[in-house]
Amino acid sequence: MARHTSGSPAKAVTIGHGLSADPRTKARTLARLRRIEGQVRGLHRMVEEERACADVLTQIASVHEALRAVGRELLRNHLKHCATTAFRAGDAPADAMCDELVDLMYRNAR
Repeated sequence: MARHTSGSPAKAVTIGHGLSADPRTKARTLARLRRIEGQVRGLHRMVEEERACADVLTQIASVHEALRAVGRELLRNHLKHCATTAFRAGDAPADAMCDELVDLMYRNAR
């Protein structure tokens, strides 16, 4: 998919290697990832400062949940844009997308 840099905010754009996303979704995802980066830097400081293990583990759990939230948003976007396009394209793309979705579900299951 070509990269779109203009148009209405509701128009999907391509991110990187074909990831289509609404510009608002992209902005929210990048903001979340910046916050997660800050949380990870905080974890680094906590370990350097020899903070209590329970406090570090609690913060690690928070980072895990934040990453899972980003993953849920990206999966929702993938279903809404990429999977829909593949299913509309016909048998071969639809079959490939079904295989990809099954693989994603197994890899991302708790």
